[in-house]
Formats: sequence, structure tokens, C-alpha cells
Amino acid sequence: MNCRDNCGACCTAPSITSPIPGMPYGKAAGERCIQLGLDNRCLIFGKPERPAFCGGLQPSQEMCGSSREHAMQWLGELERATAPA
Repeated sequence: MNCRDNCGACCTAPSITSPIPGMPYGKAAGERCIQLGLDNRCLIFGKPERPAFCGGLQPSQEMCGSSREHAMQWLGELERATAPA
């Protein structure tokens, strides 16, 4: 499955605790990644500086559903389910 055009949910919904170029402390859940372009595509996709977390998050029907809103909700639920106590 390919990423949906103009989505960017996976670059917004989850927290990322590792450094991202321009965000040395990562990012909070719900915060837009600085590397998310105006077209909602990753500016560092396929580059070595892209965090391993991002490379491991692959689009799927379960995660992406039929809309950005579905993906945001699904990823938000995953974020809450895996947050430290």
C-alpha cells in the first residue's frame, strides 16, 4: 500500500522520542513534524537521518483506512495504548 496523498497522519499523530533533523528532542503526539512538507510528504523519506521509528511505520489498510481522519484516530489510539504508565 502507498501513502495517501495529502495525509501526513503518521507524521503528526504519534510521538517520536528520537531526534529528528530540526527537532533534536523528537516530537509530541499530535505535533506536526518539522520534516513534513506542505504537501504532507516526508522531506527526509529514504534518507539516513530519518528516525528508525518512521521507517518502521508502514502504511496499511488497518492503519490508514479510507481517510486521514481514520488514520489520525487509529494512530492516536495506538499512541494511548503504548504510552508509559
